[in-house]
Amino acid sequence: MKITYQGQYKKTALITGAASGIGYELAHIFARNTYNLVLVDKNGQKLSKIADKFQHKFGIFVKNIIKDLSVSTTPEEIFIDLQQASIKVDVLVNNAGFGNHGLFNETNLTAELEMLQVNLVSLTHLTKLFLKDMVNQGNGKILNVASTAAFQPGPLMAVYSATKSYILLFSEALANELENTGVTVTVLCPGPTESAFHETTGMADSELVKNKKMMSAKTVAKIGYSGLMANTTLVIPGVKNKILSELVRFTPRKLVTKIVRSIHEGKTKVI
Repeated sequence: MKITYQGQYKKTALITGAASGIGYELAHIFARNTYNLVLVDKNGQKLSKIADKFQHKFGIFVKNIIKDLSVSTTPEEIFIDLQQASIKVDVLVNNAGFGNHGLFNETNLTAELEMLQVNLVSLTHLTKLFLKDMVNQGNGKILNVASTAAFQPGPLMAVYSATKSYILLFSEALANELENTGVTVTVLCPGPTESAFHETTGMADSELVKNKKMMSAKTVAKIGYSGLMANTTLVIPGVKNKILSELVRFTPRKLVTKIVRSIHEGKTKVI
């Protein structure tokens, strides 16, 4: 069953990490295109304001789920909640994620285990739960948000880069498995984006982002949404990001790793 609102028949998009950044901008685009929304984030105050705004502006239904995806039981709880509410998810957007910065032997283990749970395990779990119905019904879309960090090792952000590589490879494999099922998978790999991410990871002074004109979260979301609707498997916003992602394939991996570390240390400038 799909949610109806004001007598209209609409599809529903579930978006994790929807309270800010790319997640919020994607939610705004889906709302503008008259999708009902299921918004997941641990920031209930922000979700409440977003829901009120979108419902009044776009005439859609918004269900907020205030949950922390670093808790292992959260994906199952979300799925059961929606089943009990008879809400069918047509589009799953796995956007939630975070990173950290520093030498692996010095960084906080608890934070990294939570990162693995959010970036990798919860994404996989939610995909497993909602994919079965999509395949059975012969239609559905999944958008997984990775990063250009997925294309190479990331010294000083080792765990974060590894999780994004997983998302990229998992999504591409899944897209192949789902050919001719009516279900598509798109993986979005943005480069540095204007958001609070760099402050929270301690990367604000890195040459990767310092004094750089970064792509806005709004632009990244727009490109990601267009790629999703076009059934494109891999979406890399920005010509420079596309070129750099391809160059990695033709550069010795040891050299690439050294360059990335130098960038993360602030010693090498990024063009």
